[in-house]
Amino acid sequence: MRLLQTLLAGMALMMSASTGLIAHGHAGDRPIAYLSAALLAGGLWGLLPTLDSLLPLQAETRDVLSLALLAAATWASVQYLMHQIGASRDWMGRLLLAQMVTAPLSLQLAPPNLDRVTQRLWFALLCLELLLAMAHHINLRRRRLKVSVNPSPTQARELKNTSGLLGAAAVSSLMLLAGSVFGLPHDSLPVALPFIGLNLALALLGHGLLATQALVHARKQAEAQQDQMEQAMIERVAEVERSYGEMAEQKLEQVTERERKRIAADLHDDLGAKLLTIVHTSESDRISTLAREALEEMRLSVRGLTGKPVQLLDALGDWRAEVVSRLGQANILAEWKSPSEDIVHTLPARAYVQTTRIFREAVSNIIKHSGGTHCTISCSVQDGDFMVVIQDDGQGIPAELDGRLDRGHGMASMKSRAKQMHGQCLVESGPGWGTVIRLTIPL
Repeated sequence: MRLLQTLLAGMALMMSASTGLIAHGHAGDRPIAYLSAALLAGGLWGLLPTLDSLLPLQAETRDVLSLALLAAATWASVQYLMHQIGASRDWMGRLLLAQMVTAPLSLQLAPPNLDRVTQRLWFALLCLELLLAMAHHINLRRRRLKVSVNPSPTQARELKNTSGLLGAAAVSSLMLLAGSVFGLPHDSLPVALPFIGLNLALALLGHGLLATQALVHARKQAEAQQDQMEQAMIERVAEVERSYGEMAEQKLEQVTERERKRIAADLHDDLGAKLLTIVHTSESDRISTLAREALEEMRLSVRGLTGKPVQLLDALGDWRAEVVSRLGQANILAEWKSPSEDIVHTLPARAYVQTTRIFREAVSNIIKHSGGTHCTISCSVQDGDFMVVIQDDGQGIPAELDGRLDRGHGMASMKSRAKQMHGQCLVESGPGWGTVIRLTIPL
């Protein structure tokens, strides 16, 4: 039994060293420091019988040393238990420290006929203090767990383990208390001390293991929280970068928009005024016509620069008026087919300008090259696309351009404009059956 007690006491001393290093590395964790001190005092108290057998001590010296170690273990244990539950008081710590000095000193100064009584009284007082501290510790933790809104299984498991370890320590304290209160013969104390020391060593080792386990768990939680914080920081930085990019784009768009409007205003006020003067004052019909066409192109460009969206219904009205008028002037019958009037789609300004120019190029080709007398223009909205089909009954594109339609009659220009709008322009033609232009633009 003494060999086992000695082994456990030695383990308690090693645990004291490890918890002491932990406490040194975590200066704010005072309970660990008190646990280290309790393990040190308890381990030395458990080794006292072995040391006495190796280096025999006088009975008085052994008793004073035993009481001093027990008083130190009581001070450290009570402080550890109270700090763990946040119930420590400064006056309590000062009293326990004073008790560490008073207990061995009073035993050493006691008269020979009162030294045993003094020793028993101190043993009883120290055991009672330990029992009260353990009872208060367990009671307060149970009450807190009971009123907790959402207690975790870890908390309940920790309370169960702590209760078992404190129960082992309570057995040792009760044995000492019984021996002191009920007048256990002095010759019987050396027989009981190995059992008491064994229980005390086991309890202290268990607390040391629990403290180490709690530290490992806390470190894992800290690492998990750090990972979460790093992830949150990465997301926050990405969000800031996105916000900055959006702000930069908005600022660039605002500057670009202001510049577009300035250019549009200059074209309208300066170039437009001069072209209008040429239209009204020129004596040459050709010059007047060219000036009028240039003025229309300028107005169309200005409309694209202003960036104001156009209702598709209004755009269809503009296109119909221009196409029917131009084809009619060339003695070509125009048949216009539009979608229903309940469409609510809009076109960006640039899309309106590009589509207008495609219409003009197609009409110019029909007038100049088709030789036809009838043209059908069908407009529709299908699956989010605006579709236009322009078909004439002319002679079609000559055979020598077969396979090279992109190179003649401005076809490449129309296809390029459609591509800029993420759409497509297809041309089908053959001698004798006219030409079909299919334009598709995503809305």
